[in-house]
Amino acid sequence: MARYLDVHPDNPQPRLLQQIVEALNDDALIAYPTDSGYALGCRIGNRDGRDRILRIRGLDDKHHFTLVCRDFSQLGQMVHVDNSAFRAIRAATPGPYTFILPAMPEVPKRLLHPKKKTVGVRIPDHVFVQALLEELGEPLLTSTLILPGETEPRTMGWEIKEDLDHEVDIVVEAGETPAEPTTVVDWSDGAPEVIRRGAGDPDRF
Repeated sequence: MARYLDVHPDNPQPRLLQQIVEALNDDALIAYPTDSGYALGCRIGNRDGRDRILRIRGLDDKHHFTLVCRDFSQLGQMVHVDNSAFRAIRAATPGPYTFILPAMPEVPKRLLHPKKKTVGVRIPDHVFVQALLEELGEPLLTSTLILPGETEPRTMGWEIKEDLDHEVDIVVEAGETPAEPTTVVDWSDGAPEVIRRGAGDPDRF
């Protein structure tokens, strides 16, 4: 059964953050709130966690995973950001955007799109996520929590606890969570292409 942790939305309790990080370091899979609905998350090095995410969401190996980063500096260690993208992405973060970019060699191949060698990255504007990433000290491997047959991300922690009680290890509750997914911008070919319109204003790209 999944543990259900009620985290303060404005002042996350250090004790609970530490518990979540310890679980992640032990290869736990968590369901957690972001600025664009709930997501599934695990450490980058958690091979089983990646497979569990695909299984829960009913996805294949061509799925674009996202690395959730604390800040632009951390994002730049995961993906190659050329001059044309640098200013625009920096100006849009933190916020409800996911950017698909060529991955750096440090990113495991199993997380990349098999043909394009790209990965998604984003910096959420969310107090809990920022606090968790600060405590974890590395990006979080993530996928939006949209279950098979559904079109919107989940927003209620207690519902996720009921539905995924034996599929995830921890469900985090941290106040109200918007239902709209991120706007996805593919910048892997040197120019921005909006491939999903979501919470972030796509017109700036």
